[in-house]
Amino acid sequence: MGSLSGRPSAPGPARETADCAVKVLVLNCGSSSVKFQLMADEIGDAEPGQVLARGLVQDAGGATVVECTGASGERVRDSAPFFDHRRAVEEALKILMRSEVGAIASYDEIAAVGHRVVHGGERFHASVRIDDDVVRGIEDCFELAPLHNPPNLKGVRAAQSLLGNIPQVAVFDTAFHQSVPPHAYMYGLPYALYERHSIRRYGFHGTSHRYVSWRLAEQMKRRLDDPELRLITCHLGNGCSVTAIRGGRSMDTSMGFTPLEGLVMGSRSGDIDPAIVPFLMRKERIGAGEVDSLLNKHSGLYGVSGLSNDMRILLEAETAGNERAHLAVDLFCYRIKKYVAAYVGVLGGLDGFAFAGGIGENAADVRRRCLAGLSVMGLAIEDAQSAQASDGETEITGPGGGARVFVIPTDEEWLIARDTLRIVTGQEPA
Repeated sequence: MGSLSGRPSAPGPARETADCAVKVLVLNCGSSSVKFQLMADEIGDAEPGQVLARGLVQDAGGATVVECTGASGERVRDSAPFFDHRRAVEEALKILMRSEVGAIASYDEIAAVGHRVVHGGERFHASVRIDDDVVRGIEDCFELAPLHNPPNLKGVRAAQSLLGNIPQVAVFDTAFHQSVPPHAYMYGLPYALYERHSIRRYGFHGTSHRYVSWRLAEQMKRRLDDPELRLITCHLGNGCSVTAIRGGRSMDTSMGFTPLEGLVMGSRSGDIDPAIVPFLMRKERIGAGEVDSLLNKHSGLYGVSGLSNDMRILLEAETAGNERAHLAVDLFCYRIKKYVAAYVGVLGGLDGFAFAGGIGENAADVRRRCLAGLSVMGLAIEDAQSAQASDGETEITGPGGGARVFVIPTDEEWLIARDTLRIVTGQEPA
């Protein structure tokens, strides 16, 4: 299945593909980078499709560096004179046609493009096909996500320019959390501020939490939409969040109006007393922008340890006797434990729990410390099994655990591709 644009094919090497496979390009555009992934999937297939290629285009200080890995594992690296989003998407398409990558022979092999869009505000409750009205909706959220939505939209426009009428779909990080009830998403601020400025909890990492909860229900052999099914998903990477899910719907989540709220993260503070902000401004004689930078870029694991935001480095330093590394890891795990315990209360019990993200998938000691002491709530880990859970979906439930515990590697790109494929073929996102 090729594109619907009717444009002439760009030159490229010939490649055999399965007739039933549909190729979907997934784009994740940041301020100075474009992550891309090409996937081949089948309409109606419930399992993740084949990754044909994945790569990154990024600004390297005056030059553009392009890296791509094909299905065979061969890595290709290229460069271009300068970075802008149109050029970055164009370079991604060019490298996908390189013979060493072998992903596509022409642009017409791409059936659709799925875009990660960070913020959909209160308007977007699900993924949508992009048209002029959706573009205006993304623009309306610029003020809510000034660092993310503008480059996300630049990626949309670049793909429209280069790929013509190929269908494009926006998949919003915030959409999954639009099911959170008002008593959970409102802040204790004057209601007029919500009415005037849309100040409320939005939540993020929604695409990851949606994917992980789906795979968790599959592993448990339960229907995700069963209203009695109570799950907690824990996405732990450089950014971290926890979500309480009932019947496949987000009931509460740790990130809030911005991704700064909630857990201690790589360089973000997570929850703090809001009075600290004006106190710091007075004592340190700094402005709002400097406080924002301090809380987002110089806090969290990095700020407490004074060493790194990389959990691997901190665990090694802790083992070597670094007390501040130990404090940072303890603080990180303790904050997760508090949120998990609170969300068991929100859900009225728990059936399944999943760790995801780079830390959640790879740091067995962090997993152990996050759930230590929660056996009273039915959460127990089998340490030996957890220590071996470094590749693929693995159950790590310990003896006596009432809730089943898993490690579930997240795959946001596949979920974006699946939503895109479903929408362009006339189905609703699952």
